[in-house]
Amino acid sequence: MVSRRHRIATVARSARGVPVLLACLLALGGCGGGVHGTPGGPGVRDPYFPKAGNGGYDVRHYGLRLAYEPAAQRLTGTATLTARAGEDLSAFNLDLLGLEVDGVTVGGRAARFNRAGQELTVRPREDIRRGETFRVTVRYAGVPRTVTDPDGSQEGWVRTADGVLALGEPTGSMAWFPGNHHPSDKAAYDLTVTVPEGLRAVSNGELRSERTARGRTTSVWHMGRPMASYLATLAIGRFDVERSRTPSGLPVYTAVDPAEARESRPVLRRIPEVLGWAERRFGPYPFSSTGAIVDRAPELGYALETQTRPVFPGAPDMTLLVHELAHQWYGDSVSPESWRDMWLNEGFATYAEWLWEEEHGGRSAQETFDALYSGSYFATPEEAEALWAFPPAEPPDAARISDPPVYWRGAMVLQQVRRTVGDETFRRILRGWAAAYRYGNAGTADFTAYVERQAPGKDLDPVWEEWLYGEGKPERA
Repeated sequence: MVSRRHRIATVARSARGVPVLLACLLALGGCGGGVHGTPGGPGVRDPYFPKAGNGGYDVRHYGLRLAYEPAAQRLTGTATLTARAGEDLSAFNLDLLGLEVDGVTVGGRAARFNRAGQELTVRPREDIRRGETFRVTVRYAGVPRTVTDPDGSQEGWVRTADGVLALGEPTGSMAWFPGNHHPSDKAAYDLTVTVPEGLRAVSNGELRSERTARGRTTSVWHMGRPMASYLATLAIGRFDVERSRTPSGLPVYTAVDPAEARESRPVLRRIPEVLGWAERRFGPYPFSSTGAIVDRAPELGYALETQTRPVFPGAPDMTLLVHELAHQWYGDSVSPESWRDMWLNEGFATYAEWLWEEEHGGRSAQETFDALYSGSYFATPEEAEALWAFPPAEPPDAARISDPPVYWRGAMVLQQVRRTVGDETFRRILRGWAAAYRYGNAGTADFTAYVERQAPGKDLDPVWEEWLYGEGKPERA
């Protein structure tokens, strides 16, 4: 984007200048010797979602106050974002899809704003200086949208039989709150949600309070560790809630649709077991609570690794539970730099499934690799062939960032790394990678460089060239 510089003409101190000055104040919230900032970018040029996110600032905290009326399907919200400017800003953008904006303030003062597609452009009364921490508050309301992804799946504000599920991968979070909706900008969150009595509102992190008065129930949730906006969730409905602790004292909070409770309970009660196993493989659990949300949404067709509390559209099995909990390390704590790096999320979580099976009486990771390579892993030749459609690190477009090569071939890359560096070094890589980028972001180049540092003298070029970036089915090593 080519940035432009706004300039305001100096107003003469004369009676004839008063109307001009008044017009200037009304239009821009103040005049002066000139505006020195430039507008922040309306996107971060992600290779698949170029309009996602915004340039010029970094959000540190989201404070969301929401009220939902299921009968009218109406959401009313106030979002307060605390951010730090990365450059001098005369204006900046937020991502918000649909919903009506009632007003915007910056630093407590009314600001001009306008809408264009998913972009909410805010023009504060005064420039925001580089390095300055500022606070923007947006009041909004309306009927949130269900978003259809490029691959045809649904996200955003997804209605269920007794409420809603708010899901954000890759861009659906902008359907229910304004923000900087790209995984490269992570922040802490506090949500206060009010719903009709009889319903519950479940989100990420820890439940700080829950109270009912005058027919309304208000829940307050806190997520203190940095979280990408696509990992934020809100489930509203009727849930059976269980609270417990792991042997190490970590709080476990599960919320399950009553229709899914009986089938879910035996699997969810193994969360402490899975986390204990994962900590031995991947390092300390990165967050201060855990759990799950199981809703009744069979049409959704996917689970999501929402931070601390994965969402399942029905009762999960053990493989799915292991996958989504492994994401708490790989994808949630260590988040992708861009959506091109999706294989770092899904390859690691899929490989965690292989490790779990290997260590719990099933086939080894190498046997799973062999079955994928031979094609016997899949039920049909078409599924087997789809594995080699493109390199895991280079999906061809946004519609394919969740296709089989990203998951299974991504895991095959890790198995090839393991074979090249040996089991002991590979175990150090699993733990060290999660520690080196804990609570941050990393891309594919970061990963390959990290692995090479951990295994000096090992030739990893064939792994990267043939398995990570190579077109088609590699020759068997």
